[in-house]
Amino acid sequence: MQRRSFLKSAAALAAAPALSPLARAAAESLPAVASPNPHRFPQNFIWGTATAAYQVEGAVHEDGRGASVWDTFSHTAGKTFQGQTGDVADDFYHRYKEDVALMKRLGVRGFRFSIAWPRVFPEGTGAPNPKGLDFYKGLLDALHEANIEPFCTLFHWDLPQALEDKGGWTSPATSQAFADYAHYTASQLSDRIRHWMTINEFGSYIDAGYGTGEFAPGRKLSRKDWMQTRHNAVYAHGLAVQAVRAGAARPVQVGLAEDMSGVMPAIEDDAHIHAAEIGLREENAWHITAIFEGRYTDHYLQSLGADAPVFTPEEMKTISSPIDFLGINIYTTREAVPSDAAPGYQMVDRPASYPHMASDWIFFNPHAVYWTPKLASTIWGVKSIYVTENGCSSDDVLRPEAPNPAGQVLDSDRIMYLRNYLTQMQRAAGEGVPVHGYFLWSLLDNYEWASGYSKRFGITYVDFETQKRVPKLSYDFYKEVIRSNSVV
Repeated sequence: MQRRSFLKSAAALAAAPALSPLARAAAESLPAVASPNPHRFPQNFIWGTATAAYQVEGAVHEDGRGASVWDTFSHTAGKTFQGQTGDVADDFYHRYKEDVALMKRLGVRGFRFSIAWPRVFPEGTGAPNPKGLDFYKGLLDALHEANIEPFCTLFHWDLPQALEDKGGWTSPATSQAFADYAHYTASQLSDRIRHWMTINEFGSYIDAGYGTGEFAPGRKLSRKDWMQTRHNAVYAHGLAVQAVRAGAARPVQVGLAEDMSGVMPAIEDDAHIHAAEIGLREENAWHITAIFEGRYTDHYLQSLGADAPVFTPEEMKTISSPIDFLGINIYTTREAVPSDAAPGYQMVDRPASYPHMASDWIFFNPHAVYWTPKLASTIWGVKSIYVTENGCSSDDVLRPEAPNPAGQVLDSDRIMYLRNYLTQMQRAAGEGVPVHGYFLWSLLDNYEWASGYSKRFGITYVDFETQKRVPKLSYDFYKEVIRSNSVV
């Protein structure tokens, strides 16, 4: 029906008389009007990209680096895709100058990376490893030479195995060891780093590492021990916030990067928006809410009953140490509707038909990058937000064809994903939501944790046999976004 209507309209247009010479002359005499680009971002917006140490560095046995839980986990049969490990990964440890040059050509102003704790403290505590720090000093100097601002994450899941052998995150001693590591690292590198993130994604390494066992160290704790381990991790964040500020040789910005459980209103009306506000607060009760409010919500504690964590007022005060910015890793979200049952919202289950990208956990919902920052800003009054991760995997194929003799990857699905998400992020920024930067995940195809090398997230294709880098079509797309500071 719509198609027949369209054809009729097209036929009518074709039959319409052309403009008269007088009308055409009048139209051509009108001055051209340059309308402002409605998709532009704020002038000082920081465009960046991101990586993580174990996913790209390789060189796991070089220059005094100690073993991490991911070294152990990936070398345990049956834990990762085809038994693949991060032993070499992208060989970033030796090729970082090449990759900084890729970033410079891309035009990014920021680079988010993580420091491998076992490179700095091979045993987690004790004597630091100077060669480990030297690597990061070299990387930081290369970034500054390229006019790229480093954004450092202190912990992106690679816990020193020596600490795991003593209990890992189940032990409060690990929280203190993390603070000591943060203090020392800040004292050594704060001359080169202004933006520090304590921890990346509490849920990914606690819930998947100590709850379900899907990630390193692969443990399955009782519910009570699991909940206490959650508390230890968030307490470690608070200790590290204080430690970075105490150790830094100059004023620095301190925050964290969290894959918040996204919640958005199923319908944009007052009732649904209010339900989404309640939902975002409760779905993130054990980390982000506790950090901003200095308490666990009543609903969270009541839902755990006897399995609720044990804590002191002093620990909650430490957990809520003020941060300068909130980093949010945003891939998807879920919809909420109002509910008469406490606490006042209900999450909507996704139907089987809900669209997703190549990774089946990346449900396609561009509104995530609008609502998550918007609601966080509304609920907690956050003044500075960075989207510290956003991107998707794609079934990339390197085609050895012209015009690029190195081949090309025409990842149009990734471009579609990015264009839609960036449009919603621009909507947020245009409404005054304090989104100050965006870090695309990822610069390179890399080691994707338990999925090994089976999922490619990079805008640069990596041949893991030869380590050859080939920028994809999405690299060119993102380069133009950065150049124009707008959605293209």
